[in-house]
Amino acid sequence: MHKGIFITIEGPDGSGKSTQVSHIKGFLEKKGYEVLLTREPGGTGIGEKIRQILLDKDHKEMSATTETLLYAASRAQHVEQVIVPALREGKAVLCDRFVDSSIAYQGKGRGLGPEAVTDINKFATQGLEPDITILLDIDPEVGLNRAKATKGADRLEQEKLDFHRRVYEGYRVLAYMYPDRIKVIDATKTVKEISEEIENKLSSVVRKG
Repeated sequence: MHKGIFITIEGPDGSGKSTQVSHIKGFLEKKGYEVLLTREPGGTGIGEKIRQILLDKDHKEMSATTETLLYAASRAQHVEQVIVPALREGKAVLCDRFVDSSIAYQGKGRGLGPEAVTDINKFATQGLEPDITILLDIDPEVGLNRAKATKGADRLEQEKLDFHRRVYEGYRVLAYMYPDRIKVIDATKTVKEISEEIENKLSSVVRKG
């Protein structure tokens, strides 16, 4: 059992996660938490190297299975080296993407099936699950246009719109399946409105302050 709280933030590309991650970190610190801000793929030296491989636009030949296993490998290192130790120390761990991303992107987007991807990641994470997940909901076409306007598209962002629509549907199914954990936020609202709604949703797990 861990003493800290584990919060993840999810959403399609261009949903505004980075902006809200910064706000959530400030909110948690005001509540008295020591916050560990991390991301996937990545979060460790090994994970960041795997991230470079995964998002490299030159790796178009990568198979869906390889992609899934690389994400899980990065996650396994992340959980063991960073996330679990921080939770044991009572920290609030705020992670940009976690297992839900793999289920949406590889399970649904790549067509590998949510069950297979879930099983792989249960092994990788030792069964660790977030206390709460914030899902920023935005139409994939709108999100992609946002993402491409702010930065160059990585390997996954370069996929066709049909892929991103499947990913979006994957997220919607997860939100339906796990309503107690996954809190859906309309990402088309203003930054301030989204931040306030997230704070409200986090009240169920934030105990300090």
